[in-house]
Amino acid sequence: MKITVLNIIVLLFALAACAQEDLLQKTENDLLLQNLFDAGNNDAVSCYRIPAIVTAPNGDLVAAIDERVPSCGDLKWSKDINIVIRRSTDLGKTWTEIERVIDFPFGQSASDPSMIVDEETKEIFLFYNFMDLEKEKDVYYLHYTKSADNGKTWSDPVDITAQITKPEWDTDFKFITSGRGIYTSTGKMLHCMVNLSYGVNVFGSNDHGKTWYFIDTPITPADESKIVELEDGSWMINSRVNGKGMRYVHISTDEGKSWQTRPESQLVDPGCNGSIIRYTSVKDGDDKNRLLFSNAKMKDARMNMTVRISYDEGETWSEGKTIYAGSSAYSSLTVLDNGDIGLFFEKDEYSKNTFVSFSLEWLTDGEDGLRKSKN
Repeated sequence: MKITVLNIIVLLFALAACAQEDLLQKTENDLLLQNLFDAGNNDAVSCYRIPAIVTAPNGDLVAAIDERVPSCGDLKWSKDINIVIRRSTDLGKTWTEIERVIDFPFGQSASDPSMIVDEETKEIFLFYNFMDLEKEKDVYYLHYTKSADNGKTWSDPVDITAQITKPEWDTDFKFITSGRGIYTSTGKMLHCMVNLSYGVNVFGSNDHGKTWYFIDTPITPADESKIVELEDGSWMINSRVNGKGMRYVHISTDEGKSWQTRPESQLVDPGCNGSIIRYTSVKDGDDKNRLLFSNAKMKDARMNMTVRISYDEGETWSEGKTIYAGSSAYSSLTVLDNGDIGLFFEKDEYSKNTFVSFSLEWLTDGEDGLRKSKN
């Protein structure tokens, strides 16, 4: 066969099409899943884990994750974990190549990304946990980096360990929970920090990240947790609790000085990190208050990634819709600029990390749609 330029072009297009098919998967519900981070396509990386996603101030999407190089082990057992991102400028249809945001020398690792968007300064804060396994094995440090240009460039790391933990916790198993924190209606940034010996504590900033504080009111039972602001200004934390088969909810009406705790039997959970975000608010001119929650909806297995909706500030939840029935674990939700819902989650026993988006109409089988209040 004579090789011509046309033959080569046709071959390249065919290879590109095959690669694209490898990245996309259509579900039974006609959702298009995009595999953003897949270690099977990278011989130099053992696995990608711990997804986090936010919508940047300009509407771009920023998806962050651990790049676990020598093994799939967590921070305490790996000397080379980096934080990497991909960005999308078109609501998740296409994505940039993988970019390393945090890359320390071998022996020092960074893990468990989470983000907060400061709605006033338009900065994105990206938090992670750090360990120097060569010099200070078992000592966890808590850092952040930030971006003022919607995730294109990032600042040097800032260590806030001393501001948001106690000195006696030096060698305790402590970490900022992955996924995301919140920017409240009063201008606070709030996030959750876990100490497995004590519980979960809220930390935050009232000055756009110049300084950080720690609220010394531990919450139990709780492991990896997410905080959301309720319509009346209360704070609600939704927590992973291992071995219970369900989530736990903690509510504070006094900015974290005290908490009321209850098991949430509606939210079946195998002991895995989930995601909860505010979708709409009457205070912002929407017709209804809506919260969204995602997790692996099973009591004893990390499977059945599901998204649910609540119209009464988390008192009751819909049965939800299955996004992916197979193996699935950690997840992170965001609201896209066009009002659609974005979900970034681990699937197929962590081998793939997948993005999907869908409308409120799809989630509610046409029973609900986005409308502004008439008032």
